[in-house]
Amino acid sequence: CEVEGRCAMDKLETFAAGCTVKDVPAADFIAAYAAHLKKVGAIEVPMYVDYVKTGSRKELAPYSPDWYYVRVASLARRVYCRQGTGVGSFSKVYGGTKNNGSSPSHFKRASRSVIRHGLQQLEKIGVIEKDPRGGRRISRKGQAEMDTQAATLINN
Repeated sequence: CEVEGRCAMDKLETFAAGCTVKDVPAADFIAAYAAHLKKVGAIEVPMYVDYVKTGSRKELAPYSPDWYYVRVASLARRVYCRQGTGVGSFSKVYGGTKNNGSSPSHFKRASRSVIRHGLQQLEKIGVIEKDPRGGRRISRKGQAEMDTQAATLINN
């Protein structure tokens, strides 16, 4: 660009060109949004986060110290992609097979307490809201915030 002002306008137009969370790879968005949630500091991390398991099928708590922010970011993305999903549905999504040793493996749901607390924290900061038909849905503020994060990922 020859004109400095014109380059700034081009960047502004591409930044707000209608980029959504669905345009960005899930893993990249979740990592970026988790870092954003941690940096903002609006999420209250529960005191039991160091030793709680994410489900009855697990033997140990997660190793990563930031696992709670990653789970909350993942919940926010899932609510964005599929409105009206509740705690029970999320426990099926985050569940998996339990290793029973020599006995056959079976499906076990994830911890509903961790999911419920994460959804309540997202409600508290205004990213999601309760759906009158059941479950949770993304709020206008949450959609704008998440789309902004997706746009910054695409532009970088």
